[in-house]
Amino acid sequence: MTTELKEFNELTLDELYQLLQLRSAIFVVEQDCIYQDIDGKDQKAWHLLLKDGKELIAYTRIFKPGDYFKNPSIGRVLVREDRRKEKWGHAIIKASKEAILSSFPDAVIEISAQTYLQKFYESHGFSQIGESYLEDGIPHIRMVTN
Repeated sequence: MTTELKEFNELTLDELYQLLQLRSAIFVVEQDCIYQDIDGKDQKAWHLLLKDGKELIAYTRIFKPGDYFKNPSIGRVLVREDRRKEKWGHAIIKASKEAILSSFPDAVIEISAQTYLQKFYESHGFSQIGESYLEDGIPHIRMVTN
C-alpha cells in the first residue's frame, strides 16, 4: 500500500480517471445524489491517493488555507466499496491530516462531514461546530480539529 500526494498537474491520466470514476460511483451513484462533482476546485487541491499497486483504494482532496475554508480542509473522502471492511478510511484521514500538518504545523483542519460519519471523524480528533445543514440534499456538519 502506498500513499501519494499530488497537485492536479502531477496526476497521471489514469490516476485522474480512477479518482473521478470512484468519486462518481460513490458520491453520485451509491449515495443517489445528483450533483456536479467536477466543480472547478480540483486544480487548486492537493490529491491524496492511497493505492494497492496501481489500483486506487482511497482518496481525499485537500485544500490549503483560504482555498475552500479559512482553514486547511479535507474533502471528497472515499474508500472503494469493496475495500471498506479493511478500514482504509482511517489510514487516508490520518495521512491527510499529516499532509496538512507537515505544511501548516499549527493548523486547525476544517471539514464538511456527512452527519452519519460524525463518530468516525471524532475518532480522528474532529469536533462539531455549529448546526447540521443540507449539502446536495445530504445532512452535513462542520467539524474542526481540536
